[in-house]
Amino acid sequence: MTPVAGADIQALREQAKAVFGVLPDKMPGSENDTPARIELGRKLYFDNRLSVNDSQSCNTCHRLDEKRGGVDNEPTSLGAHGKRGDRNAPTTLNAGFHIAQFWDGRAKDLKEQAKGPVLNPVEMAMPSEEAVVKKLSAIPEYRELFAKAFPDSDPAITYDNMAEAIAAFERTLITRDRFDDFLKGDDQALTAQELKGLETFMTIGCLTCHMSPTIGGNSYQKVGLIHAYENTKDKGRY
Repeated sequence: MTPVAGADIQALREQAKAVFGVLPDKMPGSENDTPARIELGRKLYFDNRLSVNDSQSCNTCHRLDEKRGGVDNEPTSLGAHGKRGDRNAPTTLNAGFHIAQFWDGRAKDLKEQAKGPVLNPVEMAMPSEEAVVKKLSAIPEYRELFAKAFPDSDPAITYDNMAEAIAAFERTLITRDRFDDFLKGDDQALTAQELKGLETFMTIGCLTCHMSPTIGGNSYQKVGLIHAYENTKDKGRY
């Protein structure tokens, strides 16, 4: 493949920066995130005890281990009682940069989203907020961690604080890659083939849906614009 000339690389970079922007260093809402709050959120994210039968954690469906990219690679995910949900589990990587959470945008931010799956009867299936607080309060380690993370809150263990801690951890899940290096001025970050792919991406219509620093997640789009969407039961956002 013919290498892209230096002047053309600069023009391509400026075009890409105008379309995508540069991924920020911090997510919105992270101003009050302390190390103690982030560490508590990390522990909660991976803890199966947030589910009714100790079988599910946030990480069960939004896998951060084994290089899973924040997803479980399943069409739909299995919940605590072995039943599958209705929609694919989206990634938690960079999720805090999106305009809203869940595929239909029903949660305004990461904190609001974190409150949903724990009580969802198909997912983690805890019966109530009170049951979650009671379960966490019975664990000595969590009594200590919540007190450190929320020193001005009495009681420290609340459902709201649980969600805030998980959100604080998720706000650290920012990805960095060679494309970010390219946008910041590194002419060698992308191969000639990748540069050609970027140019093609920006000229054949992909930008209709895939813009912003996360190359998506900044708008609502109708599924089935080109080919009819097979799932006629799920009406989506509207």
